[in-house]
Amino acid sequence: MSKSTLIEKVAARTGKTKKATEAILEAILATIADELIAGNKVKFIGFGTFEVRERKAREGRNPRTGEPIEIADSKVPAFKAGVILKKRINQ
Repeated sequence: MSKSTLIEKVAARTGKTKKATEAILEAILATIADELIAGNKVKFIGFGTFEVRERKAREGRNPRTGEPIEIADSKVPAFKAGVILKKRINQ
């Protein structure tokens, strides 16, 4: 699903305009990103949790040459589905 399709579907469910729905969605996504940048988790009970996970430095391979390269440690966003969401998907 694309962002524009999500906006259309949410607007239809709520009776709001697409423009208002887009502004709300942008605010939600920006707030989630800000919280993750600050090192906080964002929990939606029953739906899931957004969090930042740490990846350790490791050795990889250059796919073209096959030579080893050092991959630096990094932080990556992650989502863990909640119980209610898992149950709805598996119905």
